[in-house]
Amino acid sequence: MLPSVSEGVCFEAVYTIVWRPRWRAGPQVEESVRAHVHATAMGAAAAQPVVDLPAAQDQVNAALCLPHLSPYYRLLSARAVLGLPAGAQQLLAQQQADEQRIRRLCFLKKNLYDRPDLVVLDQMERRATGALDEELVGELQRLARLISSCDQWWFPLLHQWELVGQGFKDPEKQKQALILLTESLTALNGGTLPEALTGPQSEAAARRAHP
Repeated sequence: MLPSVSEGVCFEAVYTIVWRPRWRAGPQVEESVRAHVHATAMGAAAAQPVVDLPAAQDQVNAALCLPHLSPYYRLLSARAVLGLPAGAQQLLAQQQADEQRIRRLCFLKKNLYDRPDLVVLDQMERRATGALDEELVGELQRLARLISSCDQWWFPLLHQWELVGQGFKDPEKQKQALILLTESLTALNGGTLPEALTGPQSEAAARRAHP
């Protein structure tokens, strides 16, 4: 077995070795030849992914072709044929599917769920016209905001604001609660809002909240 850079998956190797003992060779010289070839192959294979088996095999064989001097034997040629053990193909396919899914989710977060308006439009395209009521639209926008902001420092603040907003069904009371929250942040920061809350997006949100 040869290690690979792919976690949890190794190569199988079959070697073809041509060597000649020197006159001072001892009885264990054949084991020395095998140990050298296997160690060389391990070093080359450890940096190779199993997804491209021919390329990994070429790298291993290139390493085996490098000159090697030994006082006990002469290595004429060495070649390895790589394969994958039983069950590795299924594991590799699952890993590739997981990686593709992660890339797709990252793409969706960056290009869709960071934009609450696009989330709503996406759902409108997937459903029949008129299937989205105002309550569902609000929940979709709320979910998109939470996904977008979950890796930001102010996420706990947003979470608390969501909890506060759930306690007020009257839009006017929700606006008043937002005003009180803004005033509290201003007082906490010494008379001004934190810079991260005064950017273009925050100003636009404030204008929407205070017509």
